[in-house]
Amino acid sequence: MANEKKIKKKKDHPSLDIINSHGFELTGKKVVLCVAGSVAAYKAIELARLFMRHGADITCVASNAVTKLIQPDYFKWATGNKVITKLTGELEHIRLADYNQADLIVVYPGTANTLGKLANGIDDTPISTVLTVGFGSKIPILMCLAMHASMYDNLAVKKNIEFLKNKIDFLSPRMVEGKAKAPEPEDVLGFVLEKFGFSSVLKNKKVLMTAGPTIEYIDPVRVITNQSSGKTGVLLASELILAGSKVTMIYGPGFEKPPSGAKVIRVLTSKEMFDTVKKELKTKFDIVIMAAAVADYIPETQSKKKIKSTQNKIKISLKRMPKIIDQIKKIQKNVILIGFKAEANLTKKELIGLAKKKLKESDADMIIANDIGSKRYKKNPNYNEVLVIDSGKVRSSGWKNKQRVVKFIRKEIENKLK
Repeated sequence: MANEKKIKKKKDHPSLDIINSHGFELTGKKVVLCVAGSVAAYKAIELARLFMRHGADITCVASNAVTKLIQPDYFKWATGNKVITKLTGELEHIRLADYNQADLIVVYPGTANTLGKLANGIDDTPISTVLTVGFGSKIPILMCLAMHASMYDNLAVKKNIEFLKNKIDFLSPRMVEGKAKAPEPEDVLGFVLEKFGFSSVLKNKKVLMTAGPTIEYIDPVRVITNQSSGKTGVLLASELILAGSKVTMIYGPGFEKPPSGAKVIRVLTSKEMFDTVKKELKTKFDIVIMAAAVADYIPETQSKKKIKSTQNKIKISLKRMPKIIDQIKKIQKNVILIGFKAEANLTKKELIGLAKKKLKESDADMIIANDIGSKRYKKNPNYNEVLVIDSGKVRSSGWKNKQRVVKFIRKEIENKLK
């Protein structure tokens, strides 16, 4: 309850109204923005707001020199978060930059002084201390340098850049009028979006996907279902949102929390899922992904009352449920259709054969097949190996955790669109 109040209070800050107004690619990402002593610091406010418009949570760390140029309240107004201008007993540097505390540290603008301190392990200011902690905890760091050209050409500066170039990211300054000027905020945003998985191929693509299991009622209490958690579908939806796609997710009763940024429509039964898919397809989509574990058979009749448990035996007659995937191309002919095929205890050859059969029957563009009956899958269901089958060669993701598997699937989708 206390957390809910804390979140509500934070959301009440007027500056947070712009969150996700331009996209959801950075939703859930914590970004520390270190603003060093350069006249280009005034552009850091614009950069912070750009990050927020794509979903990021921004905390600014301002140097003493910057506070003489820009009042810290401006940064608080821009981000809705407290601005760090000094380190106290609250250990702000640990809270911001220790292991897994942030997703990215951006230094904008970055001075020769800040660069040199990071390269040589000097931490005598709030920014340099935050960078030292973040560098040690391996949080990604992006340095956006700004200084006079003569400083940029200084051999000591070059040496520091050379030392750090394979350890942190640099965004090259703009050489204008004898100055190495900080990159434009839009260029920094573009770099960061790509770093977190943004894709020019998938940008603004409208994606309709199903995920999770379905339940089929025997009576008002008892149901038939399956063991799908919805994890792969949720992870894939998240990956596509990061890529810049507009995702509508029709989600059965899975255990995984659906991703922020998706339009989520909750359903329970296979009929509800089918009806919702048909309703949504009245709008044009670019890609349809059928990742849900939809029931193949449903009870022929459903008891309106709970079946009494006094009987020794009961018989339940099941009828076949029409395949939703078989109807997609009949509704939208030119959509890219991707299906999932889960089997158990088959040889690789048998799995590929069934996937090719489904590819043809459903007129799909791609089938993603896997064997969920293998011993290694049962031992660790957070890992998987999928096969991608289309008109070309069969490609394997290899045995990987599901986060890496969905990145592989996303790349295959990108290749299909190129």
